[in-house]
Order: sequence, then structure tokens, then C-alpha cells
Amino acid sequence: MPPRCLLYYITDRNAFPGDELSRRRRLLEKIREATYAGVDYIQLREKDLSTRDLESLAAEAVGIMARLRTENRELRTALLINSRTDVARAAGAVGVHLRSEDVSPEEVRAVWKHRYECGAGARGAGTPARQLSPQDPLIAVSCHSPAEVVQAAAQNATFAVFAPVFEKKDSHPAGLPALEQACRASIPVLALGGITLANARSCLAAGAAGIAAIRLFQDNDISKVVNQFRSNF
Repeated sequence: MPPRCLLYYITDRNAFPGDELSRRRRLLEKIREATYAGVDYIQLREKDLSTRDLESLAAEAVGIMARLRTENRELRTALLINSRTDVARAAGAVGVHLRSEDVSPEEVRAVWKHRYECGAGARGAGTPARQLSPQDPLIAVSCHSPAEVVQAAAQNATFAVFAPVFEKKDSHPAGLPALEQACRASIPVLALGGITLANARSCLAAGAAGIAAIRLFQDNDISKVVNQFRSNF
């Protein structure tokens, strides 16, 4: 049996209508929906928020996901924070998503391990769950060429997100041949950029381990999207 297609929801609360409170509430509803539906990863990518607001939002998301897991232990959705290792650790997320110009995955792992070890003695039974993170983080890396994917693998990334495959504003699409070459690296590669239910199969045929998207998940009923992938891919 072929491995299951990995699904990665990238958030964008600014795409929702209304004021900040309404957009935040709607985003948390989507995170709940994605977790319940069985999306593999969620990247909290709210880059315009202050550190305090991002940490608060991340902690709320972690709390929602933890409560859902107490009701259904089969749920395994992992929350990653865009670029901010400090916020990920403070909020109890399981890892980070690094931009191509960020520090290396190896540096993130070293910092994460150091903070884990320094905090281990201070944690007790009364420690809030949001302050707990795994000892070894998940690290995704944005890549825009096959060479960058090879570099991410060499630097001990968990997986790469290759983009844009089909489209991105003000960027030339890399195309399926470049995706196929990127997928020869030793880590899983997820395809991003104009991914739809119609073209996802071609990405998987090129060797992608899964797909990443904003609009595909956020603009649709996530449970229906996940069911389509789980049934047909």
C-alpha cells in the first residue's frame, strides 16, 4: 500500500472578513476543523502579529488541539509556528516552519534542546500544558529549488515545502519537473503553490509526499477536502 498523502494547512486569518476578533475566532474554528478532519500539519503563519499576540493565538490553538485529542486519541495533527522558535516553545507547539532565509534546522534543534534541558528541572505537575513542547521538534523548511531541498535535508530538516509548483503572485512557477527533481532528496517534500484537487495527483506522481495549501483548506470544508485525498490519493 502506498504511503498516505501528507496534508499541510497554512493559515491566513487576514483572508477572513470582519474585524480582528472575528478573523481570529474564524481561524481558530478552522484549526479545530482541520485537527478533527485529520490534517497532518498546521502552520500558524500570522506574520503580522506581535510576539505577544502570536503566542496567545498559538497557545489557544494548542489548547483546542489538546482538547480534541482527549476526545479522540487517534488525532495526530501537529502545530508548527512560522519562523518563531521562541513562540513555538512558549506556546507548546511541536515545531517550526523555517523560511528559506532563516537559521538552519540544526541551529533550531540546538536551541530547542538547550531550552528543553534548561527547563526540565523547573517543570512539575502544575506546569501549564502550553509551556510543554517535545524534546525533538518537527522542522519544515520552505524551498524554492531542488538544491535548497538537498541543503535542508543535509541540515536535518524533518521535511521540505517546495514552492511555487503552479502559481504564486509575482513569482514564476517552478513546475513539475523541478518538483520531481526536488523529491529525489532524502526527506519528504510537500508541494505548495496553486494546488487543487485537480492537479494534486500530478504532484504526487512527481514524487511529492503530500501537499501544502492555504486556500484549498481555508476556503473549503476541510473535512470534505481531507476525505477526497484519503479516498482518492
